[in-house]
Amino acid sequence: MNMVETTLAILKPDAVLNLQSGQIINMIELNGFGIAAMHKIMLSREEAEAFYAVHSKRSFFNELVEYMISGPVIVMALTKENAVKEWRELMGATNPEEAGPGTIRRMFGESIANNAVHGSDSMENAEKEIAFFFEEGACDDEECED
Repeated sequence: MNMVETTLAILKPDAVLNLQSGQIINMIELNGFGIAAMHKIMLSREEAEAFYAVHSKRSFFNELVEYMISGPVIVMALTKENAVKEWRELMGATNPEEAGPGTIRRMFGESIANNAVHGSDSMENAEKEIAFFFEEGACDDEECED
């Protein structure tokens, strides 16, 4: 029996700055995901470094942090049965040139570094990543207007 999961999605600065957010959100919804929470933010250097701390010893860490603070991002908590796996499939391979047809990264990614979207790689990381951006039971003004 499959259970509904929640995973984190981030529309990265390249996708937001290239005005692709609406198209990507449309793809998300057309692929059966619910959007439980969403907001547009500008990450500080400290937030980006904390979020990507798992990569802090890797050669690309500083470039990744600079990229993630270069413009606004849209963070979302997505719900669906098998959400982690399904979202990773919809995103496509990290390298847009290797991503399958119809995937977000194939359609909107510019390079391995500028690949339009982020997604949690496991349920454990999804829980941590969602908690990083969304306080349980809290909402900002835009989220409370419904």
